[in-house]
Amino acid sequence: MAKASNKLTAVALRNPAIGRHWDGGGLYLEVTAEGGRYWRWKYRHGGKEKRLGFGVFPEVSLSDARKRRDAARELLQAGTDPSEQRKTDKADELRASRGTFGAVCADWLAFKGKAWAPESLRKADYVARTYLLPKLKTKKVATLASKDVGAVLKGIAEHAPDLARKARQYSQGVIRHAIREGLRDEGRLLILDDVFAAAKGGHIPAETMPEEIAALLKAVRAYPSEVTRAALLMCAYTAQRPGMVSAMRWDELALDAAEWRIPGERMKTRHAHIVPLPRQALALVEAMKAYTAGREYVFPPLARQSTPHLHRDALSNALRRMGFAGKHATHGFRGMLRTAGRERLGIDSDVLEAQLAHAKRGNVAKAYDRTTFGDARVTAMQKWADWLDKLTVPATVTPIHKTAAPAA
Repeated sequence: MAKASNKLTAVALRNPAIGRHWDGGGLYLEVTAEGGRYWRWKYRHGGKEKRLGFGVFPEVSLSDARKRRDAARELLQAGTDPSEQRKTDKADELRASRGTFGAVCADWLAFKGKAWAPESLRKADYVARTYLLPKLKTKKVATLASKDVGAVLKGIAEHAPDLARKARQYSQGVIRHAIREGLRDEGRLLILDDVFAAAKGGHIPAETMPEEIAALLKAVRAYPSEVTRAALLMCAYTAQRPGMVSAMRWDELALDAAEWRIPGERMKTRHAHIVPLPRQALALVEAMKAYTAGREYVFPPLARQSTPHLHRDALSNALRRMGFAGKHATHGFRGMLRTAGRERLGIDSDVLEAQLAHAKRGNVAKAYDRTTFGDARVTAMQKWADWLDKLTVPATVTPIHKTAAPAA
């Protein structure tokens, strides 16, 4: 490296020729045939020759380029590679500008939303906005500790265990995204496995015995909110996902055909799904016309909800108020049909799976099997709805009167 420095002058840089113009101390201006003028610094570190850029002339003046060279030489003399230090500085700047939990969470949702079904994205966005961001939005993901997130999750678990488990899943997703984007050190995952007790058995709670189902439906029928009550009964009669039911649209209903036609973009499987509507479900839809006829969604939002339709959490909250926390979840209506429909009514398993719109198992089945058991499902779901009604609606009994004995 040359020892003589500051050889260049402002006059010499007014119209420099193509090539390298050395200022000394490793600093030079490189002029390209295309007219580019770049400040470079040549140095050695660890026995290797390296280059470091200092910007473009004249945006970076000769005086500024010299200051950057001198600062880099000080780092080099202290044993630090200036190129590596620049990478570290840029990473720190990136973390400062994009490295909050809120910013990374927004990026993660946008990234996942490209592949997720709309309902999956809606759920993640809701949990993030409602439960995670109020406490974690401004926290730096580079230094966010497991105990910080764990405290938030414990608070959620006290009143909504299912959502707490989802919140834990989403938190880990955000942190993994931060690591991929260079906003958090490699391998620094959150340790949240034992923050709260695991769900027993790992299954969604569902009532499946006739007496249990009867008690559940009697409670639902007595629930004071007509809209929430109707949506819960629609979940029971159709066994569709609660998010789908709460966001049921009028333009998806073919009432003359007694069908609910859900488009593929709304389905988890990405395939359009036709749901046969038994008489009981049609009656629920008819009752909702007084609330939302001519509007977009069948079930209107409750007073304090900001969504354009009934929020699915209103259904979960209602079941908790009725005393079914840990016994029956809104998603449990699907398990109720799958179990009781098979065991009590003898409905074919394939028909039940088609009604639930479960994805086919195996690549071949996914590619070629489009069987929907349409006619069989119409019959099965009417049979199911009638059976549910028999459990809760008392049958009419004609009293038998004894004929009075003739007078002696």
